[in-house]
Amino acid sequence: MPAAAVPDSPAVPNSPAARQSPATPDSAAQHAAAAQIQAPLQPAKAAGQAGPAADAAAGQTAKSWPAAAAVPLSGRVGAALKAVQVASSPAAEPTPAVAPLRKLRPADLLVVAPTSLPPAVAAQIRRLPGVTAAEPLDAATIKVNGKFVQMLGVNPGAFRAFAAGPTAQSTSLWRSVAGGAVAVSYTMGKQDKLPLGGSVSVAGRRPETLRVGGYGTVGIAGVDAVVSDAVARTLGLPVSNALVISAPHASLVALAKRIKADLPHRAGIAQLVLQVQPGVAVQAAAAGAAGATSPTAGSATAMTPAQVQAFLKAAISRVGLPYIWGAAGPQAFDCSGLVQWSLRQAGIVMPRVAADQARTGPRVALSQLAPGDLIFYHTDATAPTYISHVAIYLGHGLMLQAPEPGMNVQIVQADFGAGFAGAVQVAPAIAAAVAGNPAG
Repeated sequence: MPAAAVPDSPAVPNSPAARQSPATPDSAAQHAAAAQIQAPLQPAKAAGQAGPAADAAAGQTAKSWPAAAAVPLSGRVGAALKAVQVASSPAAEPTPAVAPLRKLRPADLLVVAPTSLPPAVAAQIRRLPGVTAAEPLDAATIKVNGKFVQMLGVNPGAFRAFAAGPTAQSTSLWRSVAGGAVAVSYTMGKQDKLPLGGSVSVAGRRPETLRVGGYGTVGIAGVDAVVSDAVARTLGLPVSNALVISAPHASLVALAKRIKADLPHRAGIAQLVLQVQPGVAVQAAAAGAAGATSPTAGSATAMTPAQVQAFLKAAISRVGLPYIWGAAGPQAFDCSGLVQWSLRQAGIVMPRVAADQARTGPRVALSQLAPGDLIFYHTDATAPTYISHVAIYLGHGLMLQAPEPGMNVQIVQADFGAGFAGAVQVAPAIAAAVAGNPAG
């Protein structure tokens, strides 16, 4: 199938408001670059309107564009959806008990190494000031039904406290994991059409067939499957090569630097929340607000005008191609796969999943949105503050997205209502650092 051609139609308009942040010197030029990109059926701005608010209003008057509210983003906050879903246990199989959930623990930092971490590392981290808990995990990327998925092997009773609230509270889900089933994220279960109680093929040390025990997102960026540590051993995941760390009252930037200094070679550490100050954090990659966890003025340099132009031209060229969960181009995409592929055409390295892409640049206020910014959404009923959808802002109140199975890459009116998690201006240096970190 040949690549879709860039439509020959009026240009994506230049937003009249230029960002003035000293950390993003190229942001004003970003608008000018976007003005050269071609978009199909671009509506004209209403006379007399100006500014980003007018851009959004202009989109509302464009009857040729479907409203974003009509785009069924699975799990949209406020939708009448069930939360965690668990398969019924076979009558012949006893369901193991798991430790009760005593308190939720924020997942603040994640350490991942290519091989097992020495036990002394975990013990040392637990003794650091501000650390309230550190739980060992088995972590690997593995093929499930032929698609690469990030999987954790866990002690179900101990790990559940670090998961997103609804998932953590589902004792039946964690009992199914303890019994040998795999729990998959809400997005993977629904969009890859995995039947509850059905089976998936896992390409571990040797091919294994695992029962799908439930849909429940743990809320750690990119993780779509969880099994017990016993199952992880049979699959050949590295043993205890990762740690999830809770330190809600510590300075996470300082703590991460302290931990990184003592980690083995090639181990990485990722900050999973955006911290305002010690003890005050909004969830970022793991959940909540979009925006890099600790950008500096230098690292937050924006894309050049040429990069913005190449990015938007590539994204628009994919309009009409199908959505397939786990696909990253060039002829089929999921939401984050489309963003990653399109930015790659501009020479920019991006992480693969939406929750990580939300950490690839500084947060942008709605009043400063420019073409080429990424906009993020909460669409997961089992982890209501987890970032699970991304779209590309085009200007004039329009966004480009790969929506869900059965639909194609499309341009629609941007949605800033329920479920909107924020917007990010991509900074190539930050994006590359996130993509290159083994911890995400």
